[in-house]
Amino acid sequence: MEITVGLFLLLIVLTFFCEYIDATFGMGYGTILAPILLIIGFDPITCIPALLLSQAVGGMAASVFHHQFENVSFSRDSDDLKAALLISSFGIVATIVAAFVAVHISTIVLKTYIGILVFVMGVIVLMNRKFKFSWKKMVVVGALSAFNKGLSGGGFGPVVTAGQIMSGQKHKAAIGVTTLAEVPICATAFFAYLIARTIAEVNPPILGLSVGSFMKTMFSPAMFNWELMLALLIGVVLVAPFGAFTTKKLSDKYMHLILGSLIAILGLWELLDTYLK
Repeated sequence: MEITVGLFLLLIVLTFFCEYIDATFGMGYGTILAPILLIIGFDPITCIPALLLSQAVGGMAASVFHHQFENVSFSRDSDDLKAALLISSFGIVATIVAAFVAVHISTIVLKTYIGILVFVMGVIVLMNRKFKFSWKKMVVVGALSAFNKGLSGGGFGPVVTAGQIMSGQKHKAAIGVTTLAEVPICATAFFAYLIARTIAEVNPPILGLSVGSFMKTMFSPAMFNWELMLALLIGVVLVAPFGAFTTKKLSDKYMHLILGSLIAILGLWELLDTYLK
């Protein structure tokens, strides 16, 4: 698909908006932007790597500002950094396991499961129950959320953010931890997807192929749209300070209402997308 200057600027604006929501609330980037890109006319094969890499870069940039604005602390010995690393570590493993499980489960079952889970967690957050912090709960949150992402490509941000709150984490800290935790998971998924797609496209035995030919296939226009990638990267980097600043200014008194409502809406969105297509 040819990207004109006008479309390029529109992509930056759309990405800015979607990443603003994600950086502010810890969820929503891929859930909102992915269907928009498909409606515009982009091929899913080129959308997926662009979304994954831009989300990794955007998450890293937003994490820096979340730390600077004191929404979360990522100092060396902080519990927030430990939580992010814990979720990421279990997340990478769970994503790989889920990729093998996903091929044996129908798409409708997967999306229904994710939608119901996210909606229920949103309702629980809305109830504003107070939970005692537990590292065991955090382990479950990391594994479950990444397993969901590996199964259906979604459900990471809402489950991680809501799961942390249900594990006793403060609302704003949960947003910052989710933003950082998604960075290595999205980066791993980006390279895994490109490699897997390249192997599928190559005709001769992979071990007999030259490295140059392998790389040329991996980054060919059919799988890697540089113009789309650049537009998304510009959008996510520009918005980083604004999202973190908005999180800082949000009233703690109403955070459970905002996050709970958004999580529940995303859960319903997943269900509606599954059954009303």
